[in-house]
Amino acid sequence: MKTVQLHDKVDMPQLGFGVWQVEEKDAEPAVSKAIQTGYRSIDTAAIYGNERQVGEAIANSDVPREELFITTKVWNTDQGYDNTLKAFDVSLEKLGLDYVDMYLIHWPTPDFDDYVETYKALEQLQKDGKVKAIGVCNFNIDHLQRLLDECDVKPAVNQVECHPYLAQNKLKDFCRKNGILLEAWSPLMQGGDVLKDDVVQAIALEHSKTSAQVIIRWHLQNGTIVIPKSITPSRIEENFDVFDFELSNEEMNQINELDRGERKGPEPSEMNVR
Repeated sequence: MKTVQLHDKVDMPQLGFGVWQVEEKDAEPAVSKAIQTGYRSIDTAAIYGNERQVGEAIANSDVPREELFITTKVWNTDQGYDNTLKAFDVSLEKLGLDYVDMYLIHWPTPDFDDYVETYKALEQLQKDGKVKAIGVCNFNIDHLQRLLDECDVKPAVNQVECHPYLAQNKLKDFCRKNGILLEAWSPLMQGGDVLKDDVVQAIALEHSKTSAQVIIRWHLQNGTIVIPKSITPSRIEENFDVFDFELSNEEMNQINELDRGERKGPEPSEMNVR
């Protein structure tokens, strides 16, 4: 498994397993299968409602805790300094862990204007040794710049919707210049049209791979952290089987040119749900 080094010298697997939209009943077997397959990074969140099941899979695994990289997130309703500290304790208890490897703010919810105080709580958790790395999700450039200006520790990652139809090039450039790694949620566009794209399918045929494997490989070669999700055992294995081939520069460029700014999720500045 290839790892990337975060700016604070923490190593993180570049390919992980996401459990967004995974129901409670499916979460433990899916995460257990992922760990058996070789995934070492698991990405959950308070709002997903499956932290306890993720924790059960970790506890039932033969893999030592220190070899796993566990991420969870503070939800919008728990933002603010004190609320975030309390929410973290709840997540930690559900996961059954002594620490998490990364804690993220789930959305900036800019209308409420408290993501800076929320982030300062994350800084405190890192100082206390309860979290190894801290970061954010769904932050636009202006949100990130404010954290860089007003906080002490820059985010290790910014987890955002990213796939060939939403390449996030400007955001990637900003993050790269500031030592922030971009992490892709919905890396396969939630099984959307990009999997049927003629360009992607032709490249997949050339490599005797699936469209999903080609897109995951595109993310990896772009230096993006990627967390595909599935509850189907064969697809969990398929999404991991991406280290035995490489896309050419021409193929990478062909996929890069598919970008059309198409989102499946909300625009971060407009997502103010609490």
